[in-house]
Amino acid sequence: MQMGKTVVITGASSGLGAELAREAVSAGFHAVLVARRLDFLEKIKKELDPTGNVRVFQADVTDRTALESVFREIGQVDVLINNAGVGYFAWAHEMKPEETVQMISVNVNGLINCTELVIQQMIERRSGHIINVASQAGKLATPKSAVYAATKHAVLGYTNSIRMELARSNVLVTAINPGPIATPFFDNADPEGTYIKNAGKIMLDPVYVARKTIAAIGRPVREVNVPKWMAAGSIIHHLFPKTVERLGRKVFFQK
Repeated sequence: MQMGKTVVITGASSGLGAELAREAVSAGFHAVLVARRLDFLEKIKKELDPTGNVRVFQADVTDRTALESVFREIGQVDVLINNAGVGYFAWAHEMKPEETVQMISVNVNGLINCTELVIQQMIERRSGHIINVASQAGKLATPKSAVYAATKHAVLGYTNSIRMELARSNVLVTAINPGPIATPFFDNADPEGTYIKNAGKIMLDPVYVARKTIAAIGRPVREVNVPKWMAAGSIIHHLFPKTVERLGRKVFFQK
C-alpha cells in the first residue's frame, strides 16, 4: 500500500500533523502537507526533503475555493488524513463567539471540505482511505469543552456515515480518537496551563499517535482509540452515564 502512494495531511505544520508527515515519509509514502503556515511547512519539507517524497501547499481548510485549487494541483490522493483542528476550553456561557465559529469552521466544515474534494476520485478508482482525526471528546464530553466536544461528535457522525456509503466503493474510512496529546494545540485551548498541569501524566506522545495512525493506512480499521483505558471509559459512560459522571466529577472538572 505504501510505496508510491500519496498521503495528504492537513494541519501538517506542527504538532501531530508534523509527526504524521515524518511517519508517512518513513513508511515510504509521498507526503503532501497542507497548512496555513507556509514557513513551518517549508521547514518540515527541508527536514524530510532528501527522500524527495514531500510537497507542501499553503491553504486554510475553511477556504473552499483555495482548497479546490490545491487539490486540483495535487492530483491523485490515495490517503487523506484530516488532521487540522483547533480547540478552546471555556465555560459554555463564557465562550467567545469568534472561537465558537472558528472551531466549527475548522474542525467540521474544513474536514468536510477536504473530504468532499477527494471522495469522487476515490469512488471512481474504487480505492482510497480517508482518516479523520476526531477525539475521545467526541465520545465523552466534559465541562469547559462543550463546543469542542460538539465538533468532534460531528466528526464522528460524519465519519460513520461516509464509512457506510463508501464501503460499496471499496474506500476505507477510519476515525482516530486520541486523548490529550502533548502538542501546541494547548497553547490556544489551555493558555493558563491548568489542564496540562492537572492532566500531565496522561498526555500522549504525538509520535506514538502518529505511528498508530499511519499503521492503520490500507487496513479496514473502523477506529483507533488511544489510550485504551480512556476509550473503555467512554463505553462505560455510554452504558452508565449518571454513574460515570457522578464518580468522575473531580476528574472531569480538571480543565
